[in-house]
Amino acid sequence: MRTQAFRRSRGLIALGIGCVAGLTSWGARALAAQESAFGYVITTDLLPKGAREIQQAVTWRHEKIAGYFDGLDFRTEIEYGLTSRLQAALELNYSWNQAYHNGPLGATTPAEPFSYDHPDPDAHYSATRFVGVSGELTYTILSPYTDPFGLALYEDLTGGPQFFESETKLILQKNFLDDLLTFAFNFTYAPELRYFSPEAETPSWQEETDVNAYFGVTYRFHRNWWAGLEFLNEREYNSYDFTEWTNSGYYVGPSFHYGGKTFFAAIVFLEQLPWATVHEATLPGAVVDDRVYDNDFERYRVRLRVGFYP
Repeated sequence: MRTQAFRRSRGLIALGIGCVAGLTSWGARALAAQESAFGYVITTDLLPKGAREIQQAVTWRHEKIAGYFDGLDFRTEIEYGLTSRLQAALELNYSWNQAYHNGPLGATTPAEPFSYDHPDPDAHYSATRFVGVSGELTYTILSPYTDPFGLALYEDLTGGPQFFESETKLILQKNFLDDLLTFAFNFTYAPELRYFSPEAETPSWQEETDVNAYFGVTYRFHRNWWAGLEFLNEREYNSYDFTEWTNSGYYVGPSFHYGGKTFFAAIVFLEQLPWATVHEATLPGAVVDDRVYDNDFERYRVRLRVGFYP
């Protein structure tokens, strides 16, 4: 069964690459553009007016409490510079997951996009899902190149089968050493509504709020090459009023970026730190060895982003 699951994962990867290849034929060659040098952290750098970018992101999530667990999250994105300060994007989101005896108390537990499923605790689980379509706007208020620091606002709305989310982000950026060294900070507030069908209970819509703080530092050490470090703190609440605090996870790891004239690639390797604690609404058994392993948390993450300026 695991062989079939890995075949499905390769098929999804091929689909993501195919989306990028197909989209690269769209539009004329863009002007030179600036791109975040991080895997997770967003900077205030935007496309110039009239420029386009096609981007494919793949996030691999690996290892839970026991057994095996692997997840792939895909995002295919088209970005467009509306003005020198305003950028718009349209995104497709889809996921794949396999799991076995990975969850609290040894049960087979799917990743968060598949939380409506209730596999047998001893089942070998594998599934794919279209998560939804996103529309995104980013507006730069201050530029780190002409102002004391960079400041931008970001809004992303996602809608899909049994899922709605609004993600608002505050973006700060400060450059040093003639822009060779970049510090960036993101604060995210993301309320969401997810259809939940617990076993032996009445199906309902479940409220959740994600509050995330991301920090990154990167240095351009050779022409088009950057190397840096990213730190993530992700918090979840089973409410919109910050009650029922569920989980809090911390991740850190190195990131690398290559930025050419018509192509860029960024990758980040993250490991969860043993800083997690049990909160008022934490699922029993989800925190093991000071790491949280609920639906949206795992031991390791790797994110790859590639983009083209057609």
